[in-house]
Amino acid sequence: MNLALSDEQVFLREAARGALSRFKTLEAAREALDTPQGGTGGNASALPDLWPTAREAGWPGLLISEEHGGAGLDAFDAMLVLSECGRVIASIQLLGHLPATAILNDGVGGNGSAPMLEELATGEKRAAYLPACPPDDLADDWSVDPAHGLARPSAPRVSEADGQARVSGELAFVPDAPGADLLVGVALLDGRPVGVAIEGSAAGVSIEAVTRYDSTRSLGHVSLKEAPATILDTPVEALAGAWHLAQSLIAAESLGSVETALDVSVAYAKERFTFGRAIGSYQAVKHSLTEVLRQLENGRSLLYYAGWARTGGPDEFPLAASAARSVAGRALDTAARTMISVHGGIGATWEHDAPLYFRRAQLSRRLLGGTGRATDRVAGELIAQADAA
Repeated sequence: MNLALSDEQVFLREAARGALSRFKTLEAAREALDTPQGGTGGNASALPDLWPTAREAGWPGLLISEEHGGAGLDAFDAMLVLSECGRVIASIQLLGHLPATAILNDGVGGNGSAPMLEELATGEKRAAYLPACPPDDLADDWSVDPAHGLARPSAPRVSEADGQARVSGELAFVPDAPGADLLVGVALLDGRPVGVAIEGSAAGVSIEAVTRYDSTRSLGHVSLKEAPATILDTPVEALAGAWHLAQSLIAAESLGSVETALDVSVAYAKERFTFGRAIGSYQAVKHSLTEVLRQLENGRSLLYYAGWARTGGPDEFPLAASAARSVAGRALDTAARTMISVHGGIGATWEHDAPLYFRRAQLSRRLLGGTGRATDRVAGELIAQADAA
């Protein structure tokens, strides 16, 4: 197995880095927190609109086939773009859009074409994935993130009457839901999971924008009350795959942030002197930075494995994506804390970017089931394999 990047993938990564470098995303993130507006967290309107840049680069159509106007690429390529977004904490709505388009690309509606697929490929329209966790050894049913507490509610329910499907349910902290033209996810029809597509402006759809301590992350509480929906012919395996794709994408984003945190910390450790020596020469500092590097490389290898497994070994994708998510979430938490520690007093003030990465770490590791849920799935998969051996 050769996991080296191809020339095309290197170009995609560098093009993404160049496109995002035109924006002062970190300054905007700080301004958004400094100018609170409505609710907890900050003023998201202070952030630059990066969607036109994404459209220009073709990122909305990364996972849509060329037949429907997309790029026809795969998860590995999407991970490279999300990693670059994570490096600069870019507020861009790909985490919600890409898994939704993956579901649509694998399923068609009753009229023979997936809703809005061509418009989604160009970015003219934007989708949001309604994340539902497939069953595992801890739960027998599809479940969604709770608004409060630890108990996970069941996925939305869909009913059919007079030829019209209608969906009801509540989903909390849905990435990129505010402003989405189409909501795509899983609903239970007579206990059976099916893919559904719901227009964001449809009757019965309510999206409450919420902001927590990372103002760069667009989130929404989605309420569906008999909302009209299109039932997709997406296979159950592809519906579960969308959840694991979202896991791998947030892992890629997290590892991008780890790279920046490590680079900035190492550079400071080389130039900051105390008692006549660079602080990077002290064992405690060296060991802490080495641990960040270890977790980064571990996470990157797992991420590349997940990128290959989505098409190269679909049976291994759930384990690979969950492992990448578990390691990446912890790596970002470690990197952000180390970044603050290495920079000393200034690392905990608004004079530095370290608190922005810390905020991103603490919110990211709780979304989409959280790193804990991913770790539990890894444990369950490995125990099952051991029992079967």
